[in-house]
Amino acid sequence: MEKTDKIVIICADEKIVRDWTKAIKNEAPHMVVEVYPNDTERKKTQFVLTFGPPENAFVNYPNLKVIASMAAGINHITNNHKIPNDVSVTKVNDPQHHDDMADFVLTLTLSYMRRLPIYFQQQDQRIWQSCPYLRPEDTTIGIMGIGAIGTTIGKVMLKNNFKVTGWSRSEKNIDQITTFHGEKQRKAFLETADVLVCILPLTKETEGILNTEVFNQLPKGAYLINVGRGPQLAEEELLMAIESGQLSGAALDVFQDEPLPEEHSFWKNKQITITPHTAGSVLPESAIKKILDNYNAMKSGDKLVDVVDLAKGY
Repeated sequence: MEKTDKIVIICADEKIVRDWTKAIKNEAPHMVVEVYPNDTERKKTQFVLTFGPPENAFVNYPNLKVIASMAAGINHITNNHKIPNDVSVTKVNDPQHHDDMADFVLTLTLSYMRRLPIYFQQQDQRIWQSCPYLRPEDTTIGIMGIGAIGTTIGKVMLKNNFKVTGWSRSEKNIDQITTFHGEKQRKAFLETADVLVCILPLTKETEGILNTEVFNQLPKGAYLINVGRGPQLAEEELLMAIESGQLSGAALDVFQDEPLPEEHSFWKNKQITITPHTAGSVLPESAIKKILDNYNAMKSGDKLVDVVDLAKGY
């Protein structure tokens, strides 16, 4: 890299900025790193690294070529921002992040199957009572969104003796995982899922997708794990499905409003496990290598990796 190489970071969180700046400098000591809004010579800026950019931030860069997300999702970039046709948007697609997500889903699944949430409640009440539990070999994990992260989750589940099915928008062929695709095959997929794991990207098509129609197509007593996006869940319909017994409960890591408001009904529901959007954190030191590879590809005119299809939203 040349000393004139520059990345501009657009992010309001000072810790995130420090962590990513350190990761860039460790991998590319000669890279100039500037932070919005104190960056300079914006007409020369071609590459921006961002999370939660302020509205209309990108219009300040007339020669921008790449907007790189610091996260696996890109809604924070596309919401309230018009992206020029000649600008590429990339996302984090990092194996370490995928592994962390898979470990988290496995933990939630085993916690549910071995009834740990019930025992935690019983401990508060000093109740000594065992409950019947489920076994992996008798349980099918249905992964709604069998992309890169979903496939990693599926492989971890297979290693732990679960049966695994997956559903996606387009056809996928994955060893040992029975896959379904498209709207016509969604019902058949849902009917397999004793535990439904949602890891879909947030698009117009997936907003509100976890609703009564979907819940009623699952086996009675199925369990929901949502590590996708909060707006994908119809919250009141989830509560009704749990109350009716169609769902045995849910583990939710993402929500419509974050932090989850103190007055929200989910907090008091004993059949819902709440975690604070912590399924997997992107580690800058792990993710930065592919981002810098993309910077070099931009400079040389080579093909970028992990480019988002803005028409699809992922």
